[in-house]
Amino acid sequence: MINQLLQGDFGLAPTNLASLVLGLLLALIGGHLLAWIYMVTHSGLSYSSSFTRSLVVMPVAVSLVMNVVANNIIVAFGMMAVFAIVRFRNLLRDTLDTTYILLVLVLGMATGSQKFTTAIVGLGITVLVLLYLWVTSFGTRRRFDLALHLQLDTTANNLTSLEALLRRYTRKLNLTTKQPTTEQPSVISLSYLLLLRDPARREELIAELRALPGVTAVSAVPIGDELEM
Repeated sequence: MINQLLQGDFGLAPTNLASLVLGLLLALIGGHLLAWIYMVTHSGLSYSSSFTRSLVVMPVAVSLVMNVVANNIIVAFGMMAVFAIVRFRNLLRDTLDTTYILLVLVLGMATGSQKFTTAIVGLGITVLVLLYLWVTSFGTRRRFDLALHLQLDTTANNLTSLEALLRRYTRKLNLTTKQPTTEQPSVISLSYLLLLRDPARREELIAELRALPGVTAVSAVPIGDELEM
């Protein structure tokens, strides 16, 4: 009975049970690995546990499909018709999510077509690339570290001293706002964008600014990496 179940395929070519099981297990392991990499390296608000689970199941399903349509063009066209009826509509907010979908699909195709060496080598290099992008924060940009706001009494004639202090702590300095306050015409409101030489010395900079004569209402807001909207 068991032999009949294991040898019950009547396609154009006999099913190699060992290769089938090996391909499905390799697809499962590779999908797990890519899902773990996704869980560890993901950043942002678009994380979905169901999407992560789909990264595990998808390569197994694709590997099975590749085994079903192997050497049978009629079955392949029939499978295309089935997938044309079943529509998958899921909007991916993150472009990298689409890359993960492509990776698990290719992994399933490789294991399903019994290209095990290609699947293993490709999976290993892909994991290294994903880890490299995560560790190095590749693609992120940071032009400024700090948004600084303060008020300065111009009667003290210390604008030059203020800018000299800021240049001592920064590599890049950009004055974004300079306008008089409504309460006192002699007091101006200044806003700067700063790229600090040493971000760890931010509190030291703020302390020196507050100690500078004529400087009041000092506030600083850290600026994170630039985000694409």
